[in-house]
Amino acid sequence: MVSSHYIAWVAAKRRLIRDFKRLASDPPIGISGSPNPDNIMIWNAVIFGPPDTPFEDGSFRLTLTFSDSYPNKPPTVRFVSKMFHPNIYANGELCLDILQNRWSPTYDVAAILTSVQSLLNDPNPASPANVDAAQLFKENSKEYERRVKQTVEQSWIDNPDEIDIEPSTSAPVQAVTA
Repeated sequence: MVSSHYIAWVAAKRRLIRDFKRLASDPPIGISGSPNPDNIMIWNAVIFGPPDTPFEDGSFRLTLTFSDSYPNKPPTVRFVSKMFHPNIYANGELCLDILQNRWSPTYDVAAILTSVQSLLNDPNPASPANVDAAQLFKENSKEYERRVKQTVEQSWIDNPDEIDIEPSTSAPVQAVTA
């Protein structure tokens, strides 16, 4: 007889394959993700900072860890990249309602990553995971943005292979004359 644990694992695996196909065929702007080649229950993802935000030009790596209960239970989502944000704990885990009390099995990986990307620009300082970031966000926006820019610059060092900056978006280049 087949165990209920095995049936749940197969169902979760099928759903993750479907999520991957959807993400690969219609990826949201600034988001990429794929399962670990050795374990479909662990995904690696990259979120680019949204345009016109302090996180712009950042490249932030995450891991998503799924249980056999997916999609009935949310994955654990954690930033691997160092982050400075009111709703991101020091260990990279997020305080995001759709990953907790507002989870729905209708959410797929693309929806999760899109929500995480949206959170970067729209933090909830009333429910802080990082009290210092929340306080700066509310009381000193210039210092908050300076700290976020440091995070963005660190992401370039942490993820050099994932950055492809066009000359038109980088700093001006002085012409060299002979």
